[in-house]
Parts: sequence; C-alpha cells; structure tokens
Amino acid sequence: MNARSIKRFPLTAEGHAALQAELERRLKMERPRLIQQISDGRAMESDPQESPEFQSALEAQAANEARIAELTDMLARTEVIDPAKLSGATVRFGARVTLVDEDTGEKKALQIVGEGESDASRGKVSCASPIARSLLGQSKGASVEVLTPRGPKSYQIRRLQWG
Repeated sequence: MNARSIKRFPLTAEGHAALQAELERRLKMERPRLIQQISDGRAMESDPQESPEFQSALEAQAANEARIAELTDMLARTEVIDPAKLSGATVRFGARVTLVDEDTGEKKALQIVGEGESDASRGKVSCASPIARSLLGQSKGASVEVLTPRGPKSYQIRRLQWG
C-alpha cells in the first residue's frame, strides 16, 4: 500500500486537539490505572480469573487499548483544516451555516466538521452526515432537501460563515 492509498480525513484544529487530548489521557492516566488495577487483582485474589472485578479490569484494559489504537490511526491520517483561513460562496468543510426549515420557519445553526468531532448538541455535524452531504457545494439562498429518519426536510441556506 502506498501513501496515496491511505484514506485521509479532515478535522478542524479544535477537533484534532480534542482527539490528541483524549489519546494523551488514555496513555498517561487510564493505561497505568488499569495496569495497576489488574496487578492489584492478581495479588489479592487466589484465583483472579474467578473475580468479576479482575475480569472487568481486563475488559476495560482491552477497550482502552482498542481506543488508543483507533485514536493513533485517526491522528496519523488526519488533515487539519483551519476554517478561519477558508472563504467562498459555497458550503464546504468547516463552514458555519444557518438554515431555515422551509415548513416551520425554525432556524438551525451548524458547522460542518470531521467525523471524529461531530457533536449535535453543539451544532457540529459530521461532513459524512446526510445534512452535510446535502449542503456541500450549495450557496446562500439555495434550498436543500435532507432525508431524515422522520422523512424528507427542506431547508433554505440563510447564512454562510467561515472561522
């Protein structure tokens, strides 16, 4: 496999920093804590394999190691994009978009971010989500239809901002 065939994915600088912080926490805090918990379980139990606490610690360690591997891989393949340095009249990664529901008039503000940093409660939607895919390449004033679990929704793009 050559370098060109490795899938890279975009993240904002904020999203990259959050993933890096999670990796550091898992490596420096969680890993040593779980190793100590397993070691203590081995020392205290005559047959640690029979201990639910010991088994739970082993499972937590496996989950932590899997997440460390996932984060390491993600960070190695990340392309950090700074939305503050972007501009333009069409929606792209990093854009902050204000939408108006064409049926209810309700406003919705969101930012299109990388898959690893989406957080609907903060208005950050993954670039792979149905709403983001419907918006990408569109301009202010355009109407877009988004297929949602509750059926199709129509939105008008009212505002497009960068940074």
